[in-house]
Amino acid sequence: MKFGTDGWRAIIADGFTFANVRACAQGLAEELKASGNAPKGVVVAYDTRFASERFADAVAEVMAANGIATHLVDRPTPTPAGSFAVTRLQAGGGALITASHNPGSYNGFKVKTPQGNSAPPEMVASLEKRIAGVVANPNAVKRTRIADAIASGKVTKFDAGPGFIAQMERLVDIKRFRQARLKVVVDAMYGAGAGYLPRLLKGGNLEVIEIHGERNPGFPGFAQPEPVESNLGQLMAAVRTHRADLGLALDGDADRLGVVDESGRYLSTLEVFSLIAHHLLARRKENGALVCTITMSSMVERLGEKYGVEVPRTPVGFKFVGPKMLELNALMGGEESGGYAFRGHIPERDGILSGLLFLEAVITTGKRPSELLKELHALTGPHYFERADVEFDESKRAEILKRVADASPREVGGLKIERIERTDGIRLLLGGGAWSVMRFSGTEPLIRVYAEARDKPEVDRLIKAMRSLAGV
Repeated sequence: MKFGTDGWRAIIADGFTFANVRACAQGLAEELKASGNAPKGVVVAYDTRFASERFADAVAEVMAANGIATHLVDRPTPTPAGSFAVTRLQAGGGALITASHNPGSYNGFKVKTPQGNSAPPEMVASLEKRIAGVVANPNAVKRTRIADAIASGKVTKFDAGPGFIAQMERLVDIKRFRQARLKVVVDAMYGAGAGYLPRLLKGGNLEVIEIHGERNPGFPGFAQPEPVESNLGQLMAAVRTHRADLGLALDGDADRLGVVDESGRYLSTLEVFSLIAHHLLARRKENGALVCTITMSSMVERLGEKYGVEVPRTPVGFKFVGPKMLELNALMGGEESGGYAFRGHIPERDGILSGLLFLEAVITTGKRPSELLKELHALTGPHYFERADVEFDESKRAEILKRVADASPREVGGLKIERIERTDGIRLLLGGGAWSVMRFSGTEPLIRVYAEARDKPEVDRLIKAMRSLAGV
């Protein structure tokens, strides 16, 4: 089992089997023992996917058999709530059964550190070796029956929701939110975040309308439960139908956010990150680094220059962003996929808190999302972004890698190349603040091509040129 940008994911009943999940759990148990974190216990959580609770039970059975006290959630739980529970309970780590935004045929296994963030690269490398050893020797897996583990007290069931809700109420002024005369549509995408934003926001003048709030592991109507523009047609329509002030969408495990403005227009994840960062810096008067991946907007650099804060870049994946946030005590961290993290919480993506902070910007200023975007562009200049996901033949991976590695173009899409970086795929920094990145996805069999420029035709040319460069 190979861990990508955030955990291991595979198709249910193909790679994602009970045997493989138990092997991962045994490997994690051994990792917790080796690191000295086993005595602190472990949190096990799961999402709304097919049989997720049964896979979580399998993890708990292995942990209990290894003598590790296990806190097992009693219902589908957002990944940020599970991650926060690790810190709240002062556990030694966490195991979360979720495939996040992948199609419904997938499930996955995420690992969290005692700080609640994604396992960093060095821990992932060690964990993969331990899991490989377990796979080679299946008898190494220790097991007990979940009923026996619960009866003996080795496994304790709990609801991670109340503690997480209390944390949200500490981080934002929920009472003020409820006084606002706004209408918000929330798309839960049939995921683990269903009910959380309505629960937080209802009880005052603010009206919340939730769609796709029921559990459905098939995620009908979506290619995958990912809050990207192509999946949010129903949210856009609902915002227009209900004449709402904005729409918020959560992915399958609620660690990512999508936003739709008052007209039903989708705001890009780069715009949302920049808008929230601007709100924290300009209105909350907070200070600190803005950590982001190589695929995040150059608008962030403009904000960094304006407010005198550092903008360090990392490879894609919160296993890189989280540790850098901890190192710098950063104000905010984020990646292009729509996952954002905040100081004072956990160094891990939280779609629910991200949505609350975006809403706070609207309430504090009294401005519509489109007006906030105009205000941002007045500071940074307009930016247009696009990401193309290209399926490829796995047998051609080495060939594509070599073609990209050997490439040293002087211009792309008609723009002069000022610098080439190869920390994660290939990143081209271009004239006029434009850039483009091409890299292999860490979670799906895709090549991702990203581009940002001052106008859409330029972005389209860059995407086309980058695909031509790789021969895809």
